[in-house]
Amino acid sequence: MAEASAIRLAPLWPMIAAQARSEFFRLIRVPAFSIPVIAFPIMFYALFGLPSAHEHIDGIAVGSYVLASFGAYAVINVALFSFGITVANDRGSKTTLLMRATPLSPFAYLVGKTIATLVFSAIAISALFVFAAVTGGIQLQPLLWLTLSAKLLLGVFPFITLGFAIGYLAGPNSAAAILQLISLPMSFASGLFVPVDDLPAFVRSIAPYLPAYHFGQLAWGAMGAPVEPIATTILWLAGFTAMFAAVALRAYYREEAKSFG
Repeated sequence: MAEASAIRLAPLWPMIAAQARSEFFRLIRVPAFSIPVIAFPIMFYALFGLPSAHEHIDGIAVGSYVLASFGAYAVINVALFSFGITVANDRGSKTTLLMRATPLSPFAYLVGKTIATLVFSAIAISALFVFAAVTGGIQLQPLLWLTLSAKLLLGVFPFITLGFAIGYLAGPNSAAAILQLISLPMSFASGLFVPVDDLPAFVRSIAPYLPAYHFGQLAWGAMGAPVEPIATTILWLAGFTAMFAAVALRAYYREEAKSFG
């Protein structure tokens, strides 16, 4: 009797794998998302990196420094937009309500989206690396390519949680505009387009309080540039992740209470 009445739960990891695959193909099939997040970092690298690729800044080649900057920019955009827009659209289309009637758990939904975001981020930075190597003559040791890639992918979580928060706070028609207003100014003020020392004094004063600044420190440090201690970077990024996650969860539970009481 106990076996007959037991609740059978869907296996978690196959569910996560299926969700990750679904989310990845969802991203790749939307040209308005997939083309810009791959093409824009390459375009910006061509504009800001190629003309002075073999000059030096902070003791490293400009081409390598700018590669790290726009690698960070690429990953930030993938994380913000893949979470922010898709979550807002799921809410707007009531897909999130429909999911409550399926075996898909919120945990599997979140982890599946995270895996898809990491895979797409890897594709975006790989395209940028190939472009930089072919057109800018950037030659790094294989271990350095892997180190830069690993730091970019492991440091992305503040932007995943920020995208998740925007997805639950903004509507489907406003999420993209809000994310644009966050992404580009934050990246510029953090030194991803222009070195922080070359920014106006007011911008330099706020840069250390931006998540993209510390994410940039992680990327520049991988290339050998003088940066803040790695422990400081990790603490800042972990703090931003926790703060944005708290905002996202608050917005999530508020919507749950509104929908289900």
